[in-house]
Amino acid sequence: MKVYLYVGLGGAVGSLLRYVVALASLQLFGTGFPVGTIFVNLIGAYILGWLTAKVIHPHMRAAIGTGLIGSFTTLSTLSVDVVTLIHSGTLLIATFYIFISLIGGLLFAAFGFRMGEQREVGEEK
Repeated sequence: MKVYLYVGLGGAVGSLLRYVVALASLQLFGTGFPVGTIFVNLIGAYILGWLTAKVIHPHMRAAIGTGLIGSFTTLSTLSVDVVTLIHSGTLLIATFYIFISLIGGLLFAAFGFRMGEQREVGEEK
């Protein structure tokens, strides 16, 4: 039962962080391009990649990976952003957005995984 609580708490924190980033992104960059969604998805991919490579307690992994990162990142917003960009006649920008989101997400996840594999100073192999 504890793991459900951890995932729920992580989800609450992640969704609140997502909301704050969305508001800040709108204030800083406006509504022309979904910078906030790219930011959270790339950062989330990095953290999840890093977390995957680390050996941590399964409850913490679930709380951070499924709860926090799962609610922080967003495929549904990315999808609506793409549809909105296409609908507004900016097909090239929508294509760029998809490319950056997909390729960038894979690269950030791979980089996070590599960083997670790195041994800490003084850590035994």
